[in-house]
Amino acid sequence: MGAKFLLVVGARPNFMKAAPLLKALQKYNHIVEPILLHTGQHYDYTMSKAFFDDLDLPEPDIYLGVGSDTHARQTAKIMMGIEDVLMHQKTDLVIVFGDVNSTLACALSAAKYRCLRKVYHPLIAHIEAGLRSFDRTMPEEINRIVTDVLSELLFVTERSGIENLKREGIPDEKIFFVGNVMIDTLKRYIERAKSIDLHKEFGLEPKTYALLTLHRPSNVDVRERLTEIWDALSQIAREIKIVFPVHPRTRSRLNEFGLKPSEGMILLEPLSYTKFLALEMNARFVMTDSGGVQEETTVLGVPCITLRENTERPITVEVGTNVVVGNRKPQILAAARNALNDNWKKGSIPPLWDGHAAERIAEILVSWASNR
Repeated sequence: MGAKFLLVVGARPNFMKAAPLLKALQKYNHIVEPILLHTGQHYDYTMSKAFFDDLDLPEPDIYLGVGSDTHARQTAKIMMGIEDVLMHQKTDLVIVFGDVNSTLACALSAAKYRCLRKVYHPLIAHIEAGLRSFDRTMPEEINRIVTDVLSELLFVTERSGIENLKREGIPDEKIFFVGNVMIDTLKRYIERAKSIDLHKEFGLEPKTYALLTLHRPSNVDVRERLTEIWDALSQIAREIKIVFPVHPRTRSRLNEFGLKPSEGMILLEPLSYTKFLALEMNARFVMTDSGGVQEETTVLGVPCITLRENTERPITVEVGTNVVVGNRKPQILAAARNALNDNWKKGSIPPLWDGHAAERIAEILVSWASNR
């Protein structure tokens, strides 16, 4: 029996990161036994099951089904479920992705379990380690920092992550610069996305629309903030169509605050990965508060306007197509005007964002398992 690797996913960003690693580990099935656990943090079918189908992910070996709740309650439910899994599975390594509540909860459970059992396993590996917005009002920032402190193997997507981890006292031997598994998935499915007929699917032609994603609590949970953003978007929609796959959280707030789409806005239900990628790669520009979209647009060469005051992915600004403008109307309008006038930086692709990050991670994990 090989070493047991427990791969934990819970929300849609995790699925795009886990898929290439699971595929890369297949060639080592004589050495390791991957176990896929889905916490159920995102319980909506469109945001979960459809992503598994779209990304050719196998059915989860374990499903906790925790559902939506407050941050503390959801984290506690996941921790309880993971503890039971660790007790029965005797896992050697817990692999967590990104910065969602499932990431933090599973890292905490694994660390606590190790302390209680007085053994040196399971170890914790964090994929997408070291990213920092330096804004601790973001729940994701807390999740990142705590997970990195608890992890023994930290896989970094960009050089800023190495600097951040070293500054926080993480020793060099724990840090591995491997590239970006999100880009592995993009490169694997880009041809499938290209085959989607935009006109038939959405009634759109390439470069005739802007694409929007908006879901962060700092943007959508405060009436005044969301209203100001919505006013800016309504003005932009007079000049170019805005296609908006609406996150359930955001749809709830729009209804609560009485904000209606203006003419030129096309509101959609959440989309599968490849359909979203098709819209993203053909957009005139993208407006987002999502970290992953900042990365994808950089590789696709599409102008990206980030509706936040900061980013934990500075490489997308330094060498990519991303500009961080905040969430105030004048700055949003100015950036959109530049994009409409094709007054935008060209950008380039960051180091090691080549579609092979998962292979590098798998080699390191298997080497660790073999030596252990």
